[in-house]
Amino acid sequence: MFKDKFRFKALAPVFEKMLVTFLQETDQLPDDEEILQMFIKVNMMDIEKNRKPEGYNRRGRMKMIFPLTEGRPQLYLRASSKTAEIVRVTEHLSKILKKAGIPHTVEWDKLKTIQA
Repeated sequence: MFKDKFRFKALAPVFEKMLVTFLQETDQLPDDEEILQMFIKVNMMDIEKNRKPEGYNRRGRMKMIFPLTEGRPQLYLRASSKTAEIVRVTEHLSKILKKAGIPHTVEWDKLKTIQA
């Protein structure tokens, strides 16, 4: 969860590092450099306009999602199965945000299930 008064533009200096780290840590880094650059560019276009970025929401074992939410902006990681990998990747991304001076808190298991 990002702190009050957070602006997505604040991610501009660190987003590329966050995305590449996420993809490396989850073994989802594309073989083709052009594909990676496309993911970065698409997200940075939104960030530079202070809009919610897409993150990484492709088919794979883990996703990095910036959901549409009311209230504080947030980022969450979601795995296709329960895994300790989420803890490791979350902590790594949190360190990148802290080093960049982007205030946030890490909350565990706050996803709400959809009721049918």
